[in-house]
Amino acid sequence: MSRVEQVATIPAPTGVLRAARNETAGRVRTVTLVLIGLAVGLALATLVWDGHASDLWNQFLGIFGAGNGEGAFTITKLRLPRVVLSVLVGVAFGLSGALFQSVLRNPLASPDIIGISGGASLAAAFGLLVLGVGGIVLSVFAFAGAIVVAAAIYLLAWRDGVSGYRFVLIGVGIAFAVNAGIGYLLTRSEVNDVRSALVWMVGSIGTPPWRDIAVLAVGMLVLVPLVGVSVGRLRILQLGDETAGGLGVSPERARLAVLAVAVGLAAVATAFAGPVAFVAFVSAPIARRLLPTAGLALVPSALVGTVVVLAAEFTAQNVLGALEVPVGIVTGIIGAPYLLWLLATSNRGGRGA
Repeated sequence: MSRVEQVATIPAPTGVLRAARNETAGRVRTVTLVLIGLAVGLALATLVWDGHASDLWNQFLGIFGAGNGEGAFTITKLRLPRVVLSVLVGVAFGLSGALFQSVLRNPLASPDIIGISGGASLAAAFGLLVLGVGGIVLSVFAFAGAIVVAAAIYLLAWRDGVSGYRFVLIGVGIAFAVNAGIGYLLTRSEVNDVRSALVWMVGSIGTPPWRDIAVLAVGMLVLVPLVGVSVGRLRILQLGDETAGGLGVSPERARLAVLAVAVGLAAVATAFAGPVAFVAFVSAPIARRLLPTAGLALVPSALVGTVVVLAAEFTAQNVLGALEVPVGIVTGIIGAPYLLWLLATSNRGGRGA
């Protein structure tokens, strides 16, 4: 083979880049479809688990609000609301954690680690145990608590700008203060009231009314498009503050806008399910490990959050026997070892959190 022929056989750079992009896009599609399949499978298993074979048809019709008999009632009134709320909460926490960790560039930047979910819990516990409010008003208290704590962290972390390291440290400190406030409220309350407040301590799906699910869905319809609007700013921020400024984007304004969307997602999810532990914390890292390249991975993170919440809810309701535990306890069992592993590997690598 002549030298000219050998040179001609070398792939063109554009062809190599196109092949790499196609391979990456194919991997992303595969991961996305697998996660969707897992979510659908877990949802269906939750709906029809432990049903009688003779009632499977009614159970299937019950998914669409039809059918008759006990199986259809169980699905329509009890299980379907849980599944829908689990999906919405999983998407909200998954997206929130991905946004926090991306904009602050810190794996510990998660609403449950830095006290934002805890702020919602404290406000809800105060409303329930001190003021005696309930229902949708209690969800409003939880939402407001998350917003207030997030604003406090941002203001305390501000020093001619906000750095992820300082934001996380201040958030962890506020998380301890919030937990102390919750503990004080519990010690000053009656036992029966404390039992009612447990959902705001650990997070629980329960059997939500469709009215609450509709309110959460409306909130998601507002916030999810804002996530799409924030993607461009977030990608520019990942290039560095100086580069972002050179491209005409104010780093602090862009960072504040992304954080506001992330806080909103965490707040609405916590307002209706409580602080379901570690879902926001683990969703984005798991999603990025499944993908061939590091990136925002917002859609996979939302799907991982959905799968984690659905799997935890299924485990809490069906696997642990007669003992039904809040979903937040199951996710805590999943997330706590991951947090310990993250801290151990960070220390071994000589890097701070």
